[in-house]
Amino acid sequence: MTTTEETERPPQLLDFSQERIRVLHFTWIAFFMTFYVWFNLAPLSTTMRADLDWMTKEHIKILLISNVALTIPARIIVGALIDRFGSRVVFSGLMVLMSIPAITFAFADTFTQQIISRLALGSVGAGFVIGIKMVAQWFPPKYVGRAEGFYAGWGNFGSAFAAMTLPWFALTVLGRWLDLGEGAWRWAMAINGLVLAIYGVMYYFLVRDVPDGRTLTKTKKTDPMMCTSYWDLVQYLVWSIPLVGALGVLAWRVSNVKVDGEAILGDNGLYAIYGVLIVVYLGHVGKTLSVNLPYLRAGVPEEEKYHFGSVVALNSTYFANFGAELAVVSMLPAFFENTFEPLRRAGGGPLVTATVAGLVASSFAFVNLVARPLGGYLSDRLANRKRTMLAYILGIVVGFFLMGFIADWAPGVDDDGLRNIVPMFGGLAWLIVAVVITVFASVFVQGAEGATFAIIPMVNKRMTGQIAGMAGAYGNVGAVIYLVVFSLVDARTFFFILSAGAAVSFLITLLLLQEPDGAFSASFEDDDEDEADVPAAGAVPTPT
Repeated sequence: MTTTEETERPPQLLDFSQERIRVLHFTWIAFFMTFYVWFNLAPLSTTMRADLDWMTKEHIKILLISNVALTIPARIIVGALIDRFGSRVVFSGLMVLMSIPAITFAFADTFTQQIISRLALGSVGAGFVIGIKMVAQWFPPKYVGRAEGFYAGWGNFGSAFAAMTLPWFALTVLGRWLDLGEGAWRWAMAINGLVLAIYGVMYYFLVRDVPDGRTLTKTKKTDPMMCTSYWDLVQYLVWSIPLVGALGVLAWRVSNVKVDGEAILGDNGLYAIYGVLIVVYLGHVGKTLSVNLPYLRAGVPEEEKYHFGSVVALNSTYFANFGAELAVVSMLPAFFENTFEPLRRAGGGPLVTATVAGLVASSFAFVNLVARPLGGYLSDRLANRKRTMLAYILGIVVGFFLMGFIADWAPGVDDDGLRNIVPMFGGLAWLIVAVVITVFASVFVQGAEGATFAIIPMVNKRMTGQIAGMAGAYGNVGAVIYLVVFSLVDARTFFFILSAGAAVSFLITLLLLQEPDGAFSASFEDDDEDEADVPAAGAVPTPT
């Protein structure tokens, strides 16, 4: 059977005779590993605090924010790189490179070393964007939603698997069985980094960028996104501000943290960071104008235009779903451990230990295995992708609102000056109900992610990497903003804020998202025709 015939028949996920199926599996494994390493901090945070006598909850919160901060520029940069060089080489290089900060964090002795390592390691989250481009090259529009959903669902499961296994691996296997003591968490994280590097090398030799009969379309330069109207250009520049501004918010939050009574980032350092971010943004504006204005002046052919409002809407949906997911999986293990601390075993010890809390919290990301592929599948199968997207966002609003009722406010404040929280109801039964509520919310969060990336490859096929990179970056903008908010409010208030954020995204999507043309095409033929005469991003057409 030819590659063309293979790609036009329904995909069978266990038919490894199909190269596209092998590529899909090799790619989700790569994504899975990047997420496993990226989110190895949350499930071990309480263990780290017990081992490091200087570490406080405040330090952990700042590390969690740092963990997602540089993913914002990384996803933009990587999105442009994969359009320029292809997914295979960029994914392999990213995994090998990110193994370095993963290992250095494991053996860091100071908070400064930890925060630098975590900032650098946050770039590993850009791996998601690479796989989106790779999968889109191997599956036609009719099947791309379910393929992207399967890829992303299993990949995102890496964070759940880290929460499920890392405390046990560090405390039981390395700490107790191999007698590595309280510092076993360091070796667990270091092993994560080493395995990531090994698979990064393997991935380069296991996959190809495109199937036989298709040509890998590359841009000539890694330029900013091309806009097809002056109004789109203005919108692009405005929506680029939060990509830089979120890093400024992080810097401000870090400047409020003290170690031994001394701020780790003084006013001069903070203002210097602000200055650098302003310069970076102005440079981005200059570069964007330099490549877009000549292109617009020459006149944009009708067939090259795309709806930038859809890019804006998809940015907002990923802010509300993936941004919320990153924030929630970062705080959920500690939330369950602290909230249900009153539950006791028969012997008097806590029922919800760090290991149990990790397992319970993993329920949020665990449903990725089904929910995200289902979101992509429903987007493929139902008559309208926009309505599917809206239904999922509405579910997020309800889900996070219900999570706000897992806990109740109690008299007094904790060590950070935030309101104390306790279970809404006592007993083991309420813990079970809390898990059910968490799974309910997660089904819609992950499904919305699948529905989002079932649309993204269709907005502008040539610039899939850049559009996916921008939307993906907005997911991390959401994570940074939400985690900064979380560091300032109690967990119950935090869930209500997540619900409100999803409600805002619902309105933006309702008003701006446009159903893409060719959303249910069964072959690549339309793609190839559309791409045939479209200039590479950054290229300027010759005036006629």
